[in-house]
Amino acid sequence: MHDLIQLLPDAIANQIAAGEVVQRPASVAKELMENSIDAGATQIQLIIKDAGKGIVQVIDNGSGMSETDARMCFERHATSKIRKAEDLFRIKTMGFRGEAMASIASVSQVELKTRRPSDELGTHIKIDGSVFKAQENIQSPIGTSIAVKNLFYNIPARRNFLKSNPVEIRHILDEFQRIALAHPEVSFSFFQNEQETYALPAEKLGKRIVDLFGKSYREQLASCEENTNYVSIKGYVGKPEHAKKTRGEQFFFVNDRFIKNSYLNHAVMSAYERLLPDGAFPFYVLFLSIDPQHIDINVHPTKTEIKFDDERSIYAIIQAAVRKTLSIHNLIPSLDFENNVNFNSPIRTNGRGQEPQSAYTESHKPKEAHDAWKKLYEGLQNNIDAFEQQAPAKQANLFASGINSFHDSTTIQSKANAWERGAEINSKLQYIQVLNKYIIVSMSNGALVIDQKRAYQRIMYDQFMENLNRKNGASQQVLFPQLMTINPADQVLLAEIGAEINDLGFRLETNEQGQMHIVGVPTEIGDEDGQSILEGILEQIKHAASDLDVKRSEKIAQSMANRSAIRFQQRALNQEETRSLIEQIFASTNPNFSPNGERISQMMPMASFEGLFS
Repeated sequence: MHDLIQLLPDAIANQIAAGEVVQRPASVAKELMENSIDAGATQIQLIIKDAGKGIVQVIDNGSGMSETDARMCFERHATSKIRKAEDLFRIKTMGFRGEAMASIASVSQVELKTRRPSDELGTHIKIDGSVFKAQENIQSPIGTSIAVKNLFYNIPARRNFLKSNPVEIRHILDEFQRIALAHPEVSFSFFQNEQETYALPAEKLGKRIVDLFGKSYREQLASCEENTNYVSIKGYVGKPEHAKKTRGEQFFFVNDRFIKNSYLNHAVMSAYERLLPDGAFPFYVLFLSIDPQHIDINVHPTKTEIKFDDERSIYAIIQAAVRKTLSIHNLIPSLDFENNVNFNSPIRTNGRGQEPQSAYTESHKPKEAHDAWKKLYEGLQNNIDAFEQQAPAKQANLFASGINSFHDSTTIQSKANAWERGAEINSKLQYIQVLNKYIIVSMSNGALVIDQKRAYQRIMYDQFMENLNRKNGASQQVLFPQLMTINPADQVLLAEIGAEINDLGFRLETNEQGQMHIVGVPTEIGDEDGQSILEGILEQIKHAASDLDVKRSEKIAQSMANRSAIRFQQRALNQEETRSLIEQIFASTNPNFSPNGERISQMMPMASFEGLFS
């Protein structure tokens, strides 16, 4: 029999390797910019066309390459970063494997121009799918320019798996932001389709954060710094009141390399314990400086995973550093030693050696400490909501089963068509609003308790989905056009969902200076701020790019419903409003659960009331 095992041709081996290193245009942008950083560049330009599918080009003013190095950099496992195995544990550069350029060249058409300061002429190389097409000496500025064209042109199946242009641009922007954050001392610019999106001069980290994410971040940054013999930490964390409902901008850098680590993220989140509402996420940009001998970055081709030899110590140091920062900036409660409350009033005990709540009056408490402790109770309702959401699934149909128990009377014209039994709603409902938050409906076998806010979320979600499907959302013109102040990355995403935004009833206009104004808002949002709602929509979807193509309209409607229903969280309703709410929730697409998956109602059997007095 013939031998079965054969060596793969280099071209196929390179394409297989490219599957790990080059996943999408953003991977190319990341590798090229990191090479520019390693080359000592102080100015880096990233140029994108057709969301990186047409071209990804990086131009830098770094050290450049010789003619031989320019040719060798496209060979597999050819690198200037390491020489022996021990170097793997002393790596201080972004790249070191010698795989990136070979992998990129195997699945694209590459054009390289480079020149060292000591050379009179530069080198020009063209490669198509790992095949060298041309090499010549040319006039070229100092540094390197690499243009990667027609990514995956020779692997149509891979190209078909790429997402829409806005999604791919979002991934490229993520990589650009990470590298720009890691190196504020370097000047960056970003062009897409010949339009400049970012122009970032060399600056300090705080200014770089504001330039990347918007002026609103200027007010929420708190400096964080901690130095130990094992690791040093510096950066910024966000104030709790600016936390977002989605995982927004959260960055860890180890020796200026962006990493993803859920364990260290938990260390930061634990430092914010009881300061954030349930489901809120703070902003942070933290840099860890550690001896390379204590880490292993040779874990994954993307180099975003790192192993520490003592991860527990890293966890404890990060947690302590963030807690200290929050305390210094008066973001968490602290004791006021200058005003000893024990001397302001006599201390009485309750017989168990404990001081009762009324041991001293409110006026004796330090005002700063009192105000700080209030933050411990922020988000309490969210915790209650989360607890209620964990109700047994078998109760999901209690709402539907109880509707048949209304006393017979003349029926309302509209029917609750969402209910399986097709029951009719009676005109003589007995109901009452409690605590401006709940509605109790009397039924023959007990009472139905409806969460007012969640019911409005479901009703408004259905209305917004109908507007999106019919593309006819009503709009009301604002008295004064409102200037939209969002960062360039969010502008890209806003352009992507422009059709849906218009269908909801938003009207946006752009002036000659490129500034965007809100001139109309949906009639359903009431007095809510238009920009705040749009920002909420962007936050809802921009960190879930994988679902954008399938569930984008649902996410937009969900975000709109959540924001619009806030004004009904604790609001007194008159009889007509209460009755209308009951009728609309009965006729909604899902009366049992809100768009967020939270239970809207709870059936209270008669036995539950009788048990209160037994």
